[in-house]
Amino acid sequence: MKLSAYFFRILILLSVIVLFTNSSYAQNWDINLLQNINPQNPNSITFKTISNTAEPLCVAVPISMYALSLINNNQHLKKNAYQLVASLAVNAVATEGFKIIVNRDRPFVTYPSTVFPISTDEKNKSMPSGHTSFSFTTATSVYLMYPKWYVALPAFTWATSVGYSRMYLGLHYPSDVLMGAVVGSSSAIITNWARKNLINRKKKNLAKTP
Repeated sequence: MKLSAYFFRILILLSVIVLFTNSSYAQNWDINLLQNINPQNPNSITFKTISNTAEPLCVAVPISMYALSLINNNQHLKKNAYQLVASLAVNAVATEGFKIIVNRDRPFVTYPSTVFPISTDEKNKSMPSGHTSFSFTTATSVYLMYPKWYVALPAFTWATSVGYSRMYLGLHYPSDVLMGAVVGSSSAIITNWARKNLINRKKKNLAKTP
């Protein structure tokens, strides 16, 4: 699929999510599902730990890949590390952009008496979930580089668990997590496409130059 067609479909999907979450029915569905997931005392060590792994692992994975590439003198692995960093950068811009555009308050701000957050320190906007988007960027990037089931299973299980933990902890709506997964995966796919088609095409053109 051409990037333009894929990008157009993603924009349509994101628009549908945003419009849907602004409808009264969707808001009821969103908050009702969140209340079923978020307990009055979200003190599970498991989910707090999973949530806290998002940022460290997203940093540790490309650093580890780069370090191993130096140790083993593996240029392909080094390029994969660069690609993952680029994917995370694209995701950071996209996530922050959507937060500004959608401008959605956290669920514990809108529903202070029915949503019980683990903490109210997170003051930035709610949609999309940044923890979820970065986790799915990392999981999708790694899978695209190493398309094996034994890579996909743990990677996407972790990313999905991060998204669930953000709802359990009362910090995001389900639609925030869904949006984060879409934005994160799309950032990885677009960056992977750019590497394969734009950079490799440039190399082929240079090789043809006499």
